Amino acid sequence: MSNPKTAVKRAATARVARAKLAGVAASGTYVQTAALADPQARIAMIRQGIPASVIGSLSSRMGMSKENLLSSLGLSRATISRKEKDAAALSRDESERVLGIETLIGMVQTMVEQSGDPTGFDPARWLSDWLTTPLPALAGETPASYMDTFEGQKLVAELLSMSQSGAYA
Repeated sequence: MSNPKTAVKRAATARVARAKLAGVAASGTYVQTAALADPQARIAMIRQGIPASVIGSLSSRMGMSKENLLSSLGLSRATISRKEKDAAALSRDESERVLGIETLIGMVQTMVEQSGDPTGFDPARWLSDWLTTPLPALAGETPASYMDTFEGQKLVAELLSMSQSGAYA
């Protein structure tokens, strides 16, 4: 059984993280900040739902059309447009998919930092290009075609990790 003090502390930590993240939602760094948060804060964000407006800023950062981003995530353009218009939050599933993209961007950034000088490197744009490149490890499919499920995102993350070590070419 869990300790009541620990449960209260976790709830307070999640509330603080949500408040901080809500404060940066308008700046376009909301999802970036959420991706860097600890797992409990990320789970809280997913449960609360991230603002639908972050999809547009993520699309811009990646240099990917919003239509292509929505398609790769398996999200309905009409639903997302309605949620943006109503300033509504994404569902848990939608939020998790969007955060999955941001997690991959963070992975790429970390990989480049570990491998050399990241000056001038744009991990979001690099990921956008990589996601649309057919890969032999995916039987000629693109990584973007796997981004609509959590399992697909895990597979893509594993491919990225393997490419850093040279295990996959």
